[in-house]
Parts: sequence; C-alpha cells; structure tokens
Amino acid sequence: MPSVSIIIPIYKVEKYLRRCLDSVLNQTFQDWNAICVNDGSPDNSDKILAEYAARDSRFVIVNKENGGLSDARNAGMPYANGKYILYLDSDDFIHPQTLEIAYNLAMRDNSDIVSFTYDRIYRPQLMVRHILKLDTDSVVPMRMRKKYNVEKIKTRTTNDIYQYATERTHNMFNPKRKWLIKHCQVWKNLYRRELIADTPFIKGILFEDFPWWSVIMMKNPRTTIAPLPLYFYVPNFGGIVLSAKQLKIMQSLCTGLRVAYTDYTAHANAYQMKQWSRNFRWYFIKWAWRKIKYIDNDADMNVARQEFADLVSCGVLSNPPTRKWQKLQNEIMEFINAKNEKN
Repeated sequence: MPSVSIIIPIYKVEKYLRRCLDSVLNQTFQDWNAICVNDGSPDNSDKILAEYAARDSRFVIVNKENGGLSDARNAGMPYANGKYILYLDSDDFIHPQTLEIAYNLAMRDNSDIVSFTYDRIYRPQLMVRHILKLDTDSVVPMRMRKKYNVEKIKTRTTNDIYQYATERTHNMFNPKRKWLIKHCQVWKNLYRRELIADTPFIKGILFEDFPWWSVIMMKNPRTTIAPLPLYFYVPNFGGIVLSAKQLKIMQSLCTGLRVAYTDYTAHANAYQMKQWSRNFRWYFIKWAWRKIKYIDNDADMNVARQEFADLVSCGVLSNPPTRKWQKLQNEIMEFINAKNEKN
C-alpha cells in the first residue's frame, strides 16, 4: 500500500498528458501510485498511458467508457489504495515537492486534509500570452524551480475547517486572509482515504467539486493549511459563451445546491449549517442566478425557472442571512413568478 494514491481522470488531453505525468514522475517523494482513468478518450492518450505504465509500474491504467469527470474520479477510487489521496487533472501539473510537503505535514499533524493552493501568477501569464497569440504550451512557471524546506514551512492546523473554508472575498487587511481555503477545487488538497472513500462525486454535472466538498467539510476533518502554490492550473482558452452551455452550468449548480442543502438539513448541526450558508450556499445561488443573462431562448428560460422553483421547494432559498441575499431572493422569486403572470 503506497502512502499516496493520485487519481488522474483522462479525456482528450494528449497535448498535455506527458507534462502531467512527468510532474508525477519527478516528485521528490517516491511512495506513490497514480491511478490513470482513461475515460474513453478518443485521442492518443491511451498510447501515452501505456508508454508510462511500461516505464514505471506505479502508473495504474483504468479503462472505461466515457462518463465525465465525476464518473472517472469515482472509477479511480477502488484502485486508489494509498493512505492519502490526491486528485490531479490531466491537463494540469504539480510542483516536484507537492507530495513530499503534503504527506509530511499530514503525518506531522495527524491531519485528514492538507490544503495548499495553485500558482496565481502562472494562469494570468498564460491568459496574456494567449491574447497576444504567443506560445503557452512550453511556459515553465518560475515557482516550479523553487525548493522548499519542509521544516520551515509556515502552516496552521485546525479542527474547525469552517473557520477557513470559504467562497467569500475577505478584506485584504484581515489577518486570517492568508490562511483561507478559497473555493472548492478538489485538487488543492491531500485527503486521508477514509475521509472521502464513501463520498462519491455526482455523475453528470459540472462543478461537482462544490457539493462534494460541502459534504467533506461536514465530517469535521482535522486540516493543515499550507498556503503554498504547489498546483499549476491550465486555463481553458475557449471562452465561447453558448446558451446551452450556460444552462448546463446553471442546472449543475442548482443540482449541487439541492444535494448539499439536503445533506446539511439532514446531518449538519446548527453551526455547520450557518457557516456553510454564510460562506458557500448563497454565493453558489448567486453564481447560478448570473447564468440567466446568457440564456437566449424561451425554452431554456422555462427550464431555468423550473430549476429555481425547485430550489425554493426544497428550501435552498430560505432564510437569507443579509439584506444583500434577501434582495437576491426577491429577484429570483420575481423571475419565477413572471412565468405565471405571463400565462
């Protein structure tokens, strides 16, 4: 049993896959295996995977029919027998010391989660180069070369993850700002396997990280926060806004909200519900609501109204904590009722 299993979903990424797998091979920490889930990729990703598996038996290939990111992550879990789990998207890559730092901190603090962050310089750098029509594929982040002394890394350990996990924008003068676990991306953390093994991702939706992360937080994981840029995220340069795509995003966010709210209503204590609602729920409601402006036909608009009506029915829009969110609630209710008035 390795110390760390890395789950890598793979679909149409032959352009980036070698860089991703090389970043795993180049880890200073060697006790790992990588569960490479080929999610029915139609390109040459399977040949690249076979090449790496032949070179190093720590690469384990799982082949399956295409089912999406959530399904691929779920399919990798039965093969991930490490004490800890790391998720890595196949078009991204990690710092050479990612596993060394995260695993050592987990052992030192007996933590269920070790949280780090992504390089916030690299992504804008790529976006600018893309706009200027310059090469983006061969850019090596400067921080990839940085060497960390694990013993000197400043961290914070907590048994109350709700004090730090958030979607909110905090004042730059807030002393806690440095230690915040911002947003819900699953690839920014190392997880104890027992913590997440019985919590699958919702198949078939986008932004599946949000409902999954919401449930994980409710388990009260002991968490070490190390705000180091150990993950390198490659942006999607497509930038095409289509009504159908925006509707799918909105539907996915609404599904995530319903699932998470139902779980919190059934299992969370009052403190957990308050903190989750304050720091996550209403921000995701707002995000879903903002997708309305991209919808350009009556059929999709009616689907959107039904999605928000379903949120109302199950209680997701109940008890807005501030006037700001009360205003949002009123706007959504007016949108829902507009259909009835029209009819």
